[in-house]
Amino acid sequence: MTLFNVFLFGPQPGQQGNPFTSLLPLLLIILVFYFFFIRPQMKKAKDERKYRESLKKGDKIITIGGIHGKIVEVGETTFIIEVEDGTKLKIEKTAVALGSTPQNLGGNK
Repeated sequence: MTLFNVFLFGPQPGQQGNPFTSLLPLLLIILVFYFFFIRPQMKKAKDERKYRESLKKGDKIITIGGIHGKIVEVGETTFIIEVEDGTKLKIEKTAVALGSTPQNLGGNK
């Protein structure tokens, strides 16, 4: 009997089934979800948090809404940025796009 038959049909009548073989497909599905969905998402969130914490006064940023500006003040959970005409905006740190420096995005500002 091949491994495929064991997973597909389970134990034959009159045989005692191994409980591990009945749980193996479920465990494989959980592992696939973890390594292909959950783990990369957690890594991305960690990288975003680390990037936002490393921003300092004078850094040029782009928000997730597309606003280009330069950080003039750093708060606990907010930044005050200055846009092109000298206007200052208060934004949440979470509104800054990951890797949003104009140099990374091909801008020359």
